[in-house]
Amino acid sequence: MTHQVALITGGAKGIGRAITLDLAAQRWRVAICYRTSEREAHETATAITERGGTPLAIRCDVSDPKACQALVQQVEQAWGQIDALIHCAGPYHRINLLEETPAGWAEMFDHNLHPIFYLSQAAAPGMKARKSGRIVTFSMANADQMVAQPEVTAHYIAKAGVLILTKTLAKLLAPHGITVNSVSPGFIDSGSAPPGELAGVVKRIPAGYVGEVKDTVAAVKFLLSDEARYVNGTNIHVSGGWGI
Repeated sequence: MTHQVALITGGAKGIGRAITLDLAAQRWRVAICYRTSEREAHETATAITERGGTPLAIRCDVSDPKACQALVQQVEQAWGQIDALIHCAGPYHRINLLEETPAGWAEMFDHNLHPIFYLSQAAAPGMKARKSGRIVTFSMANADQMVAQPEVTAHYIAKAGVLILTKTLAKLLAPHGITVNSVSPGFIDSGSAPPGELAGVVKRIPAGYVGEVKDTVAAVKFLLSDEARYVNGTNIHVSGGWGI
């Protein structure tokens, strides 16, 4: 039996973990990479094993282009190919723009935007050779609105850049049977935000409730499916109407 192979950045926690476990349940071989979440990565790998899968958890700083190249090579050497590249890594911090540091500013781009370029460039040759592949990026639900974001400025600009990069990759890779699409979550109960904070934003969500990780997983599953073979360069909002 030929298994499909996915490489998921940020696959140890939150939305990335949910996607990882869902694909593992569908008999995908899933490689996850993490930077600091060693305990969570081990727990996720154990969960994959318990579901009958074969886990591969790799520590990698995806802000380093050479490390990204080595990561892709390691997965391809282990399993022969990468059918899906899913970029879930995306840390953020809240700080007023006028109090932001150069290091904090650079960090948002180094971990949210640049890895998509590094990893996509590294994975593209194998996908092109097979005339098949899926790349899924993650932005945020209002990143296409170009509104002021005084407390998360660098993160917001990086996520807007993700949308431009996604469209560009889609146009370049479409002739080779590869699709590149973005998922843009709004407020999702992924465990990264305090419950009180999520409860406070419900009134701003037209749907009237906070989303669950399964809502985001469903969007990714669609983009990886054969039904989405002609969907390329798009951005799917998973936000209950927030941010549009």
